[in-house]
Amino acid sequence: MQTFIMERKIIAAAAFMGMTAIILGAFGAHALKNNLSVEQLNTFETGVKYQMYHALFLGFLAINSFLELKTKTTVFRLIILGILCFSGSLYLLATQNLSGINFKPIGIITPIGGALLIGGWGVVLWNMIKKKQ
Repeated sequence: MQTFIMERKIIAAAAFMGMTAIILGAFGAHALKNNLSVEQLNTFETGVKYQMYHALFLGFLAINSFLELKTKTTVFRLIILGILCFSGSLYLLATQNLSGINFKPIGIITPIGGALLIGGWGVVLWNMIKKKQ
């Protein structure tokens, strides 16, 4: 029962992250296109891409039968936190001219988010290596 609940939670998060990635991508392509520099738009799009990649990864995680519940929970937490830190900080940094708020001090969060995303993938890899069968 706990596995079913966690898998449902992961799928819901994957759907939410995928949906918001599409919304933000469209927002960037249309509403921000004339208000951001090419570099800022590229930064924003990088956030969208990584959010979508990891939304798909969460979908894979939910339906994967090779990983135990504890492992899925750990990976889920790493990926969600990684998306929020990595993509979230890129969204804020790319649009800081529009908001008038200097988000440069939070730039340190971007690589931390990247490390969390890498960690999520690493936990899956490590668990697959351990299960040599």
